[in-house]
Amino acid sequence: VKVPASVCAHLWEMQPSDFEHPDDVLCWYFCLLLHDIFNTKLSPRIMMDSSLSDTPCEVREGFILLGRKGVYKVEKFLGEGSYGKVAKCKKLGTDQVVAIKIIWGSGQMEINALEELSQINADDHNLVKFVESFKYKKYTCIAFEVLDQSLLDFMEKRDFHPLTVEEIRTIAWQLIVALKGLKSVNLVHCDIKLDNIMLVDQVSEPFRVKLIDFGLAEKIGHMRTGAMMQNICYRAPEVILGLPLDQSVDLWTVGYILFVLYTGSFIHGWDEKVLKVQQFVDLLKRMLMVDPSKRISPSEALQHPFFTMGRVQPTAGSHTTNPEEPPALEVHPQPEAKEVTNTPQRPAAVSQEFSSMKKKPARLRAIQTKNI
Repeated sequence: VKVPASVCAHLWEMQPSDFEHPDDVLCWYFCLLLHDIFNTKLSPRIMMDSSLSDTPCEVREGFILLGRKGVYKVEKFLGEGSYGKVAKCKKLGTDQVVAIKIIWGSGQMEINALEELSQINADDHNLVKFVESFKYKKYTCIAFEVLDQSLLDFMEKRDFHPLTVEEIRTIAWQLIVALKGLKSVNLVHCDIKLDNIMLVDQVSEPFRVKLIDFGLAEKIGHMRTGAMMQNICYRAPEVILGLPLDQSVDLWTVGYILFVLYTGSFIHGWDEKVLKVQQFVDLLKRMLMVDPSKRISPSEALQHPFFTMGRVQPTAGSHTTNPEEPPALEVHPQPEAKEVTNTPQRPAAVSQEFSSMKKKPARLRAIQTKNI
């Protein structure tokens, strides 16, 4: 049976509230279902482009997706990745708006994780709220609540200007609560990053966040020693070293993210910056002990790993009056310091870092000065 294109186009513009009788609504839904099954060319706006049949995602704006709990119309796309796309969709017949993740493949790992998480309250544990999952042709569609923006997008908009300690404290508390919720159902996220932490609504609820994307989540008991996981930028040391794995990999990543939010810059385990910061904090703790008897002595401080870590010996031919002291450091010994026979060499990298700061923009100098 051929239906005039003008009539079909009119049908796609209508809503259930436009019909007076419930049977008419059912008939209208049936027409949408026929399109979903046969992909008939009812309207140019939703016409399938056969030339794109081999691309990761064939769904277009205006498509109708038939779920188990309702019928959804694709309004616009919010983002995409190697897995597929995320679309903002309206549930027809209601005012409900959802975000539907359209996955190229089964997406079974994420669905399994979401079913496990359904045992706990998503809002209480700062996890994205799962609505339903269903199939559309060869795609798996997973519907979630709509959130505002990712922390990555938020930080990029402000040129990675660091957050305040109070703002970081708010985010840190929520993320740790999320990890506690995951642990309660024996799950590890395995892919926490700025992209997967969403601000709920920055205008009405500043720095209210939720954890999303459980496509790589695993049961704690199923984590294999030596398995590669996590984005390389956020990867925990035990993953890199091939050591036994558990939920601690998520905690490492959250700590890394908090550091990025505080400094406004990414750090990498292979450049030893993380270790330098840890050693510096430890030295400060020992120097600032309230009890003088427990305070670190000058001799002990000079032997602290903050100074001895990565020490580089002077190269041949370098001019220095004392091979135990750094070439650029001029030492004026005091009489009471004669008891110190071996003065550890100050790491060469320290003086280089300070000199390079003069050449950097004011914002970066401010960030590095705060770290120091």
